[in-house]
Amino acid sequence: MALSDSVTTCLSPPVHYVICKLGFEKTDTYDINNILSENGEVCWQAVTEHVCYLKSDQSVDYIESIRSLGPVCESVNLHFKSLTKEQFVIQYALWFRWTNCSELFLEVFDVLQYTQTTEVALCIMKLTSCLERALGDVYLLIGKDCPFLLRDLLASEQLAVVFGQDVMNVLRVFIGSPYGLNLRNVLWHGFASPQEIPGKYCAMLLFLTAGLGQLLQTYLLQTKCILVHRPYVTFVSLEELDVFPGNHEMLSIAEELVKLSSFVLKTMLPFWMAALTAFRQNRYADCVILLLPQLEAGLRLLFTTTNNCSNRLLTAEPSALYTTFDEMLAKHLDNEEDNQLPAVLEEPTMASEFLWDFLNHQEGPRIRDRLSHGEINLEAFPREVANQIVAFAITLLCRFSDEDMFAFKEHMVIKPLRNCASCYRSRFHPISRLKKQVLECMKSIHLWPELPTVPEGHVETTKGLEGNAEANTLILMISEIVSQLQQHMPQDCYSSDDLLNSVLTERLLIALCDTYICTLYSPRPVLEIVVVLRKISTQCHQVSQQVIASTELRYRQWMNKTLRSRQRHNYLRMLNSIKFLSPVLRLILVLITVELVNIHLVCKKNPFDYQQYLKFLKSVLQYTENLVTYTSPEKNKWDETMELTNKALIKIREICDRKLMLMQLAT
Repeated sequence: MALSDSVTTCLSPPVHYVICKLGFEKTDTYDINNILSENGEVCWQAVTEHVCYLKSDQSVDYIESIRSLGPVCESVNLHFKSLTKEQFVIQYALWFRWTNCSELFLEVFDVLQYTQTTEVALCIMKLTSCLERALGDVYLLIGKDCPFLLRDLLASEQLAVVFGQDVMNVLRVFIGSPYGLNLRNVLWHGFASPQEIPGKYCAMLLFLTAGLGQLLQTYLLQTKCILVHRPYVTFVSLEELDVFPGNHEMLSIAEELVKLSSFVLKTMLPFWMAALTAFRQNRYADCVILLLPQLEAGLRLLFTTTNNCSNRLLTAEPSALYTTFDEMLAKHLDNEEDNQLPAVLEEPTMASEFLWDFLNHQEGPRIRDRLSHGEINLEAFPREVANQIVAFAITLLCRFSDEDMFAFKEHMVIKPLRNCASCYRSRFHPISRLKKQVLECMKSIHLWPELPTVPEGHVETTKGLEGNAEANTLILMISEIVSQLQQHMPQDCYSSDDLLNSVLTERLLIALCDTYICTLYSPRPVLEIVVVLRKISTQCHQVSQQVIASTELRYRQWMNKTLRSRQRHNYLRMLNSIKFLSPVLRLILVLITVELVNIHLVCKKNPFDYQQYLKFLKSVLQYTENLVTYTSPEKNKWDETMELTNKALIKIREICDRKLMLMQLAT
């Protein structure tokens, strides 16, 4: 029998008791009129009286508070079930407006009428993320930097000022504290199965949200403040997220696979089926919200099995570590031993890099963070993103299916997904972003020869133009450095052709950027160097854009004869500078890209050589920053760029001679 069949719960006994039993120990019937006035206002004092405190330090006694609030939650749940939708809207809709997603809270009411466990769990996940976002907006009425974690947000002085500390303590009993019910975390991290979350807690969160809206209105009227909602985050460059092909037939295959794959915990099967149904119904945010915790639960099962730490399959106690994506994707366990999970995955690099790309990397979509913290408009969640998560899930379902499921794995829908998975490379790691930057910069420089320039005859009639000899000297020096670099090119990228040719430089850079570089578990020195290389690339691109803009503007002014004498001379000096600026920028791009290909060799440098190398790269960065300044429309110091470039090239040649470059270590 597969382990996924034998696991009946992922909640540890104490956590299971707190969530599933503690709030049911008191069986008294609680009168809803104690906490709800005739005009529909929440009587907060009557609610806060149920929060108990420890005698020792007056901190919240979560166990007694949950026990005491149990009957209150049941009363609220029955109250909502006694209302028609119209009655609920009349009495409560106004009080959800502060959340900026009133419709969601009205949907929660509909779900509570039927108590479908999977839908209730989904509602709690959506409700808590939207509530967190709204509370963050309230925090910003007083504070500046909104805390990232819900736990810290609920414990903040700013929210206590607006709502009162007693009210915030009530909320913390339900969400945001590992000592309380902690409903948000146990669901978002894939610990709780649908049947383990009592519907009455969802009803209570709905009730409390309305009560917060009433308190907030009073505060806003007293202070004459206006609540401003932060704009939602939108996914840009969706084409970068396009990894797997997608079609509706893959959903039918997935529905069969989830019933057979050992990756799926059987208690969690309803979540998987609900996710696939949501996709079919074009509810893409719901699909991903349901799937992400299940991917985490499935990977946690593998993680704990392969690392012989089965105790970490369960929710941890507040004093211990939760096993979440962050731990599962780490190189080492907390005892410093190697994490065995990547080795178990068929394509270890692919699975880990995909998860890092979509969940963790700062420049990636960070889907789980953005969804769970309410940063995304759920109604506008893109199908493209949901498709990638579903397809990735299918590859894992296939990987952890029995050998006799060969027909599934070779299915015409599944095989392309597995092929895409096997050749996936990180797109949002800093190394990958640098490759993208380099190619974009090269495309920009590639436009220079097409820029309009004044006819030769015009130049010849203008006196005072000097510097051709100096420009040629610089180009000669660049050629010498390029010749040195060519000796250290990777064999499959080596070319004896003139790399100062723009087309050939572009081909070389494309070949270099296509070289596989390991991004998983990059050591700190690697990341430190990549940061500097990226800054250099950014400055080079800025120079290129400024040159293009200045050239086009000055050409129009020249042809329209609107340039003064000094401006004409400056324009011609700019045209002269372009002759060496183009090759020097291309040299720098080649240099940083070849260094990037050999980036992991930086770990072989001793501390002194490493610091010398870093100092050199920072000097190149300083040069490019100065170039940005001198080539800006405000400065236009074209003669100075020549002197600046001469010094930079001498420095680069000197470093090459001292063999401090990474490419020289590689050959």
